[in-house]
Amino acid sequence: MKKSEIRIVIVDDEPIIRMDLREILESKGYQVVGEAADGFDAVELCRTHVPDLVLLDIKMPLMDGLSAAQIIHEQGLAGSIVFLTAYSDSSYIEGAKTSGVSGYLVKPVDEKALVPCIELAMARSSEIKTLKTDVEKANERLETRKVVEKAKGYLMETNHVTEEEAYEYIRKMSKIKNVSMKRIAEIILMKCGR
Repeated sequence: MKKSEIRIVIVDDEPIIRMDLREILESKGYQVVGEAADGFDAVELCRTHVPDLVLLDIKMPLMDGLSAAQIIHEQGLAGSIVFLTAYSDSSYIEGAKTSGVSGYLVKPVDEKALVPCIELAMARSSEIKTLKTDVEKANERLETRKVVEKAKGYLMETNHVTEEEAYEYIRKMSKIKNVSMKRIAEIILMKCGR
């Protein structure tokens, strides 16, 4: 993903920090799609824009960054989250670990630390997306296999055919009807009430 395609939301209760971050990011070619001063607004901005990255302060009024990060992460409202904070004690770091955060920068943030952190967070986000897609595909294949196996079992039992013949029947019907083997298997199982 090119820098110009990376869409970022900046969340900090200090307007001057938001302004500085925006200037750095835009000068490096990133797209800043929104700014917020608290966690509630951060969540809503992420719902609206679904950014690639959220730069999120931890200590803010109303809803803090840890709570906002948890919601953003759980609801898949952003590709990646990087915390920006003046605090580096272990309780904040532990909170960041459980909030789905990809990076942690201690303020004041400079360009030399920010850009590499963004690049690493985006790379990690891309890897996670690929892994999720792979897991979803594997789960779908497994589910298809389970349903087809059940339907084969039913056909073997009721029609007194071999496993190969039952499989071939499902495959043939799939081609004739131009639907997936899983769908044919589901129809067979619905017909028999299983």
